[in-house]
Amino acid sequence: MEVHVDSPGGLRRQMRVRVPAEQVAKAVDERLNKLARRAKLPGFRPGKAPRKVVEQQYGDSARMEAISDLVNQTYPQALSQAGVNPAGQPQIDITAEKAGEAFEYVAHFEVYPEIQLTALDALQIEKPAVEVTEADIDRLIGNLRKARREFNDVSRATQNGDLVKIDFLGKVDGEAFAGGEGKDVQFELGEGRFLPDLENGIVGHAAGETFTVDVKFPDDYRAENLRGKTAQFEVTVKEVREPKLPEIDAEFLKAHQVEEAEGEAGLRAKCKAALEKERDKAIQNRLKSQALEQLLKANPIELPQALIQQEIPRLREEAAARMNMANLDPAKRSQLLPDALFEKTAGQRVALGLLVGEVIKAKDIKLDTARVDAALDAMAADYEQPDQVKAYYRSRPDLLQGLRAMVLEDQVVDALVAGVTPLEKALSLEELLNPQAAAGA
Repeated sequence: MEVHVDSPGGLRRQMRVRVPAEQVAKAVDERLNKLARRAKLPGFRPGKAPRKVVEQQYGDSARMEAISDLVNQTYPQALSQAGVNPAGQPQIDITAEKAGEAFEYVAHFEVYPEIQLTALDALQIEKPAVEVTEADIDRLIGNLRKARREFNDVSRATQNGDLVKIDFLGKVDGEAFAGGEGKDVQFELGEGRFLPDLENGIVGHAAGETFTVDVKFPDDYRAENLRGKTAQFEVTVKEVREPKLPEIDAEFLKAHQVEEAEGEAGLRAKCKAALEKERDKAIQNRLKSQALEQLLKANPIELPQALIQQEIPRLREEAAARMNMANLDPAKRSQLLPDALFEKTAGQRVALGLLVGEVIKAKDIKLDTARVDAALDAMAADYEQPDQVKAYYRSRPDLLQGLRAMVLEDQVVDALVAGVTPLEKALSLEELLNPQAAAGA
């Protein structure tokens, strides 16, 4: 077999393969022999037709099937002979195919890029230094109490935090508009469900009152016909209910798996441990994000388009699941979520995958199975029946493989960070866990 590889440019390759005539003839002959043993032809018992009759009837189809088999057999052999590693599936073009002569085809594919990692100790990593404070614990306990709050009817004027039920009708220049009317709408004041002017205008009014509120729509409002305009809303308050937080009593403690004897101190200790666990995870994610982002930025590489095209459907499926579109017809999903939406992210994923693989080779990183077990234990601990969760994961190779990949990526990040001295930056827990909210405050 003759093999020759050309490089049209970049990562593209053309591999020309020539299969000797005698090998083709042998493959066709074997195919005809198989056909002859089971062929049913008029005037002959099954498998008893003369060879010439079988060739006349099935010769062309036998040759095509043999050619297809030869491509499948010789392609991996040719790759090995040429010493190339394709990225993705090839496009095969048959260039010469004639009875009694050699068979030739050309395989078009891309190869993986050659990667020379820049000095990994050049990374600049900022490590958050975060202490879990008593105020953080107070905030968490407050949220736990808020989640179990009850609402009671009151006759006083409304204030932020109250649950109200209202009717409203909005008009612009005296004309009602689509979406500007609501009946028995219930919401909590201060949650930001409605425009600030409307919520602020309701505060101070009691049940049974009807009044008008001027509401200014922002210039970037989603409804183009309302952008920048001021509407008059007629509002009727129908119910006002104030929140009542539960006491930290035996029932409350039991609901959060804390023994009554441990009291509030036990609850605070559990909350602190939970916040510290969340903090450590957030710090690791921050380190990972920085390390991988800088690894990507410091090592620009040419990417095989075939790998990007393979990644796009996975990203589309993830997006469809987040948007509750998983049950849509695939063609409709592709129409609503076209490839162009995912090309940049797909490229980043492919590049990171290749670079992480190169770091693993360069630093000879082996999967730490003890860390996999620890990660599974930590994840299962968040459930009421952790042993069942672990058994389920171990019964699902796909889930277990995902967990192993996550741990291996963490090991890569550890290896990258180990080569540098991180700059510590003091942050509050809120700044660490909710950076966008903290930035906007």
